[in-house]
Amino acid sequence: MTRVNEVLRTARERVLRLPGAIGYLVVGGVTSVLALFAVIGLLVVGAFCLIGVGIPALPEAMRLVRPLVSFERRRAARRLGEPIIEAYQPIAGGLRQRVTTVFADPANRRDVGWLVAHALTGIYAAAFAVALPLSMILQLVTPAIWQHVPPGELTSFGFEVDSWPRAVLSFVIAFPLGFLILQLPVVAHWQALLARALLGPAEGIVLADRVAALTATRAAALDAHGAELRRIERDLHDGAQARIAAVIMQLGLADQLREQDPEAAQGLVRKAQDTATAALAELRDVVRNVYPPVLSDRGLASAISALAARSPIPCVLESSEVGRRPAAVEAAAYFVITEALTNATKHSGAEHLSVTMGGPPELLRIEIRDDGAGSAVETYGGGLAGIRRRAEALDGRMVLTSPPGGPTVLRVELPCGS
Repeated sequence: MTRVNEVLRTARERVLRLPGAIGYLVVGGVTSVLALFAVIGLLVVGAFCLIGVGIPALPEAMRLVRPLVSFERRRAARRLGEPIIEAYQPIAGGLRQRVTTVFADPANRRDVGWLVAHALTGIYAAAFAVALPLSMILQLVTPAIWQHVPPGELTSFGFEVDSWPRAVLSFVIAFPLGFLILQLPVVAHWQALLARALLGPAEGIVLADRVAALTATRAAALDAHGAELRRIERDLHDGAQARIAAVIMQLGLADQLREQDPEAAQGLVRKAQDTATAALAELRDVVRNVYPPVLSDRGLASAISALAARSPIPCVLESSEVGRRPAAVEAAAYFVITEALTNATKHSGAEHLSVTMGGPPELLRIEIRDDGAGSAVETYGGGLAGIRRRAEALDGRMVLTSPPGGPTVLRVELPCGS
């Protein structure tokens, strides 16, 4: 009984997926015809290359087939529910370099392989996707219409339907046709898998791109770290260090004047005390900029609530229960939101701000939205560039949307590790 229920459930799922599968295969038939023309075009260009006149056209021919290939890559990705990465080497430079790239780039060879495979198979899959349902419908209605059709005009799989036994046989044939129709989602899945296998990046390309991205973000993180250390050193040298040196000098003078002019010495001591208090405040500011104590004392949500309360522009914090995250993530999130609120205050002209935090334990999502003038642009060395560096240093990402007239929406995702 369990086996029967499983078969019925599988059949029901395939019936529900049938319209999408038929549509996928029919569109695949159209792209199959286009792929056939593309293959013929490439063969013609290749033939002319043998006599030397087709070589300049070869890079352009490969460029012309990419829109078709990219369309099929997107279709297959939607069908499979997972992205298929597009990884091409740029066809640029002189003629020799462009021709070399065409032959050296494995993505081009895989494109040609898909064009050939799809041209040979896609049209047949589309034909069956259309013919099988129509044929099944015809077999089902044959017993009702065979008597109304002129003799000799109604045939079914090679035999003429001119009697009730043959009409019943035609009706029975509809059931194996229905079984074949239920396999169309499987065929569509296979076609998508073929596209993924041939149009996906070659082995090692994704890893190489990932290594390159990590190398770039590591370099950016090191630059940001160096800049942060220089800022801390500058703050200490110009602020707290100078004040502490002044305290030492004032206490030394007070010690010298203690017996000669006790009243002046007392004034210097009070002045040294005020200077030491200011130095302590500056030290606290430096420490707060390195890692705000409020994060360890009260958590990220409370720290951001305090930021929102101090914002010159009315700011609403809309956060789900984010819980505690790794210290590096909380610090990055705090500075991201601080910088975003500062930028909005300086440049947006907004009247309202909102900060949203949330996400699963392995990912912290942050969204800062303002109703200002929009047209925010990320510039080198600017606050938005700093936000991107902080996010990418943790293998996160930043997305900025700021059309003219607003609103400006800044989205940041910070992975929280395993």
